[in-house]
Amino acid sequence: MKNDTIQIRRWAATVILLAALIGGGLLASSLKNWTGHAVVGAAPATVPMAKEALPISLGSFTNGFSSVLKPALPAVVNIHTSKVVKQKQGMNPFGNDPFFRQFFGDQFGPGQAQPRAEREQSLGSGVILTPDGTILTNNHVIDGATDIKVQLSDKREFQAKLVGTDPKTDVAVLKINASGLPTLPLGDSTTLHVGDLVFAIGDPFGIGETATMGIVSATGRGGLGIENYEDFIQTDASINPGNSGGAMIDLHGNLVGINTAILTGGGGGNQGVGFAIPISLAKNVMDQIMTHGKVVRGYLGVYIQDVTPEMARAFGLEQAGGALVGDVSPNTPAARAGLKKGDVILKLNGDPVDSRNQLTLRVSQTPPETPVKLTIWRDGKSQDISIKLGELPEKSAKEEGEEAKGNTALEGVNVENVTSDIAQQLNLPTGTQGVVVTDVDPSSPAATTGLSRGDVIQEVNHKPVHNVEEYNQAISSSGKKPVLLLVNHGGRTNFIVVEPTQ
Repeated sequence: MKNDTIQIRRWAATVILLAALIGGGLLASSLKNWTGHAVVGAAPATVPMAKEALPISLGSFTNGFSSVLKPALPAVVNIHTSKVVKQKQGMNPFGNDPFFRQFFGDQFGPGQAQPRAEREQSLGSGVILTPDGTILTNNHVIDGATDIKVQLSDKREFQAKLVGTDPKTDVAVLKINASGLPTLPLGDSTTLHVGDLVFAIGDPFGIGETATMGIVSATGRGGLGIENYEDFIQTDASINPGNSGGAMIDLHGNLVGINTAILTGGGGGNQGVGFAIPISLAKNVMDQIMTHGKVVRGYLGVYIQDVTPEMARAFGLEQAGGALVGDVSPNTPAARAGLKKGDVILKLNGDPVDSRNQLTLRVSQTPPETPVKLTIWRDGKSQDISIKLGELPEKSAKEEGEEAKGNTALEGVNVENVTSDIAQQLNLPTGTQGVVVTDVDPSSPAATTGLSRGDVIQEVNHKPVHNVEEYNQAISSSGKKPVLLLVNHGGRTNFIVVEPTQ
């Protein structure tokens, strides 16, 4: 009971990323069964572009920022969606709850329930980009919806048609049958700097257009786990429930982002950490949806990870940065070009690669069949590799017990040989070599890296290991230094560094 209480408290203290709550977008099902998911070959939208933005003196805003917001507010709309969901009903709604059953067992019955259809509704925002009714919003605002209505600032309401969506960036494009609508000119999100003033406009709680003000707190935010492709603008402007899909504008009134998510810290409300999709990314996605009915992305065919300072030292690099290749999918552009596990990608077409997220984003925005040059770090020196990118598939490929002795870094790790039976149980490909982890002490250094039971260690400090004997020899020769492991986890390999206890 005490342990349960402690775990519950820990869970309650965990920081939660609420991308969907902002727009009331708790709609979780897909649009697979809704006809009109994408209109292939639709004419690209002609979006008004902003004139070159010149510096503005804040002294000219003697009475506030109404001159910026007044023309922008009418271009932001309310989006009201609904869908039919099936809810389980029954005499005992807690009968299948493991926590409830732990204390009361089956005395209240198994909790059999019959599904009942209910209509679920949600509110969000959108931005008008063309006078004839092209609207940009978030995918999570309309995800799963069977009915989408758009209400303008003058209270006119339209039935919206879904042109297409891209869940990987959380972008969706709608179309309403109208003309002469107010629009927002597109700004240049690539020129934003930390400290620039921005305004978040949306329709929170369905009360009407609302504006909040803040600054750009950061640009290029990624690795948050909100979307597959992240390049967020971070701001302290309040992004409230219902603001998802709304506009982030700059001091010139130009659209620079689409409000998307907040970081709540577990409190469920605004904490001054909001995120918007930069318009440079959203516009690119919208154009592809309008042209192709989907987003076409470049593809390398590698599983990559960030290079930590510990990994940089292990690979002989002077500093962290770049993207470490943990695995290469067969029959992909990377495999055909000779990219290998353990290569560190330092540059793409001569431009430095700072992180895994940056490389993923840049490759995805490069058209398939485009030749690119990668500068990699291999065997202690840099070299260039030329690769012609492919197209990202719809479903890309994945992502006797012995304890390590005499090495503090792997203390508490038990391994055994990979037999045919073990390979079958773990669904490992035929011929997989290495040693399988049978147990990891939760208090050991290895446990903090995520190494777990069922992982297959294939290399130790760049040396392949085929059995327990080779594994022990490899780790014993490393002494008290950090150990670099190549681990197969769930069919995909990645590198981890295990630091010895100080």
